Amino acid sequence: MNVYLTAIILALIAMMGNGEYFVGSSMLSRPLVTCTLTGLVLGNLHQGIIMGATLELAFVGSFSIGAAIPPEIISGSVLGTAFAIGAGKSTAVALTLGIPIASLVLVIKNLCFIFILPFFVHRADKYAEEADGSGVSRMNVLGGFFSVNLPIGLVVGISYVLGSPVIKAILAVIPQFIINGLGIATGLLPAYGFALLLKMMVNKNNVTFFIIGFALAVYLKVSVTGVAIFGACLALILTGYSAFKGQPLVNTAANSNNTSEKDADDGGIDYEDEEF
Repeated sequence: MNVYLTAIILALIAMMGNGEYFVGSSMLSRPLVTCTLTGLVLGNLHQGIIMGATLELAFVGSFSIGAAIPPEIISGSVLGTAFAIGAGKSTAVALTLGIPIASLVLVIKNLCFIFILPFFVHRADKYAEEADGSGVSRMNVLGGFFSVNLPIGLVVGISYVLGSPVIKAILAVIPQFIINGLGIATGLLPAYGFALLLKMMVNKNNVTFFIIGFALAVYLKVSVTGVAIFGACLALILTGYSAFKGQPLVNTAANSNNTSEKDADDGGIDYEDEEF
C-alpha cells in the first residue's frame, strides 16, 4: 500500500478514536481498538492485537478526570504500533515508542486547547446568552474537530510519512531525565487510576472484600482471573441463588415485606375479634 494512503488511513483511525465529540464517550480510543485497526491496515492483524493488549495494560489508568489530561494514548498507540510493525520489531518496541510519543503529542494537544479551543468556547457562550441551543451544539462539534480531531490526525499522518527515524531524532533531543520521568509517570498512571476508582467505590461496607482480594493476589499468588472467579462465587453466595430460579432478590424481599404486612394486618383483625 502506498505510504501516503496508509498515512491517511492511520490519521482517520486516530481521528475516529478522538470522535467523542461526535458519538459521545466510547472505547474507540483504547489501544486495544486503535492498535488492532492499525495492524489490520499494515497487514499484520495478529501483531496489532498483541501490541494493542500490551499498550492497553500500560494505559489502563489513562482517562481524563476533570482538568487532568493523560498522555495522548491514541497517537502513541497508532504510531507505536505502525512503526514497530513496519520495522518488523517486537511488542517492546511499540511500547517503547508509544509512551514517549503519547507524552510528546500531549504537549501539542494542550497547545491546541490553549490557542484554538477558547475561540469556540467564547462563541458557545455567546450562543448560550442568546438561548441558541443549536449554536452551542455546533460550537461543541467544531471545537472538538479543530482542536482535537484534526490536529491529532495531522500529527499521526505526517509522523508516519516522515518515518520512525525522524520521530526517534525528535525524541533524542529531549533530555534523558525527562524521558525517564515521563516513563515513570506513565507507569504510575494505572495505579493512580485504580486509586481514583477505589476512592469512589470503597467504603466501610465493602473494604473487607478489597482486602480479601489483595491478600489472595499478593500472599497466595492467585492470578487475576482466579480472584475474579472467587469474587463472582462469593457474590453469588452472598446474594443467593433466587435469581436463577426466576425469583429476583428484590422481588423476594418485597414479597417478604408484603407477607409480613399482611400477617400483621391479619393478626390485628384476630385480636379485635378475640374477647379478653
